[in-house]
Amino acid sequence: MKAHLIPLLEKTVATLQQQQQLPAELPVSINLERSKDKAHGDFACNIAMVLAKPAKMNPRQIATLIVEQLAEDDVLAKAEIAGPGFINLFLTEKAKLQVVNDVISQSGQYGLSKVGAGKKVQVEFVSANPTGPLHVGHGRGAAYGSVVSSLLKAVGFDVHREYYVNDAGRQMDILATSVWLRYLELLGESFTFPSNGYRGEYIRDIAAELQQKHGDSFLRKADAVFEGVPTDEPQGGDKEAHIDGLTQQAKQLLGAVDYRTVFDIGLNAILGDIRDDLAEFGAEYDEWFSERSLVESGVVDEAIETLKSADMLYQDNGAWWFRSTAFGDEKDRVVVRDNGQATYFASDIAYHLHKYQRGFDQIIDIWGADHHGYIPRVNAAVQALKQDADKLKVLLVQFAVLYRGTEKVGMSTRSGEFVTLRELREEVGNDAARFFYVLRSADQHMDFDLELAKSQSNDNPVYYVQYAHARVCSVFRQLAERGIDWDQKAGFASLELLSTDHEQALLTMLARYPEVLELAAINYTPHVLAHYLMDLARDFHTYYNAYQFISDDIALTQSRLTLIAAVRQVIANGLGLMGVSAPQTM
Repeated sequence: MKAHLIPLLEKTVATLQQQQQLPAELPVSINLERSKDKAHGDFACNIAMVLAKPAKMNPRQIATLIVEQLAEDDVLAKAEIAGPGFINLFLTEKAKLQVVNDVISQSGQYGLSKVGAGKKVQVEFVSANPTGPLHVGHGRGAAYGSVVSSLLKAVGFDVHREYYVNDAGRQMDILATSVWLRYLELLGESFTFPSNGYRGEYIRDIAAELQQKHGDSFLRKADAVFEGVPTDEPQGGDKEAHIDGLTQQAKQLLGAVDYRTVFDIGLNAILGDIRDDLAEFGAEYDEWFSERSLVESGVVDEAIETLKSADMLYQDNGAWWFRSTAFGDEKDRVVVRDNGQATYFASDIAYHLHKYQRGFDQIIDIWGADHHGYIPRVNAAVQALKQDADKLKVLLVQFAVLYRGTEKVGMSTRSGEFVTLRELREEVGNDAARFFYVLRSADQHMDFDLELAKSQSNDNPVYYVQYAHARVCSVFRQLAERGIDWDQKAGFASLELLSTDHEQALLTMLARYPEVLELAAINYTPHVLAHYLMDLARDFHTYYNAYQFISDDIALTQSRLTLIAAVRQVIANGLGLMGVSAPQTM
């Protein structure tokens, strides 16, 4: 109804300006809020109070002018002035009932809008280093990113979903070295595996695949591999220097071609697993963007040269530093090390430059909360590259911690002691995992209650919502068993019979759905939709327990069937945007 009332109020204010009862130059922006108390109408508008200062008029005086000027309308029954100048708007009964027709006739399209029409938005999410399987922490970012993308698309944005593949850099070198060392063990070499290598069982599996494909082609003696390498931390050395030394040995002893083969077999095995995992979880992507491609295509060099030309880089001790403090960062950042190797940050600068070059109207980065300190330097780089920093929005997702009973489960990808996203999905199912992940605001810490997610009870929010959908389906099955047809035409004709408080509450909830979608989309808050669905389910369950839907009163039966069919449709629409199923039986 907002879509009708806002233009009506705008037209009214414009008429008052033409009549010179209000100043011609006014910042007119209509904001409607649903009233919490039915006595105060269906909507409240504060436009009179907003206009009071610029118009230099009393807000009640402005409200009086607006209310008196409002034309008769099929949607608006009356308007009243309250308090210091609020305008309370009351809908006609016909308008309140219209939502049922809208839902049934528009079906899966109900609630969709064109708010973002003509705007291209890129959403980058998960982008976990392909150094191991996705764990339950990654799952929250996957669910959040995919639902945010779906919501933006639902309100008209042209959405491009992207995964940034970190297929270059130190962590990938450590992965390749870990695979090679496990491969050497399979071929009989004996040594102490580095404490800072990747130690998960999946590394042994990749090493076995390497041996199966290439035999002993990459065999080197352990003495040669460890010769001159700094001591590991357990022996009183430096674990970081130890693993970096082993990486250098791998590159030298294998040579560029063979090292790339080892590197790629690790990358492709894990990335393939990540792709499959996310696809099965319902997180879809339009593009998997390679960090390596930025280097090979020259975009990294382009970004560095652009910054040099703008005097945004300086050299110190052989390294090139970015002047990020000039844009509010706490310290300057290295983009090229003294050995000539570009840093991760250099690739990130290039990646964001490339995003802008692709012409997106809005760029959304969804990162884990541990990347909070990274935001100032990326914003600094965007400004230094003379790009519009307002187009970039970084959304942080707090950690999701899994509990088994009272025991907290660790999630370290180096040690391999973690619960994978796949294991979580297999235990609780995709529906529960996705719904639970987006049930809380992404910037809030989350404890994932495994036992609750598996329970078939009203305390389980996803079960509670899905059960409402299934209950409506059960009513229609009962209808068929009794040989009664649902007559939509008769249902629409008798909607005025929906007069109980429960029915009026459901009508209001159904009418709110498009507003909830828009709010959840433009604010990147899918939890708003999740809580709306829980509220709608609660109102339906209350209604279900209070009344018989199938009775001897044919007109009343048809009107109630039409109402609950609309409830079923909205629940299915909302769950669909969340990537959650709407079962017909439970």
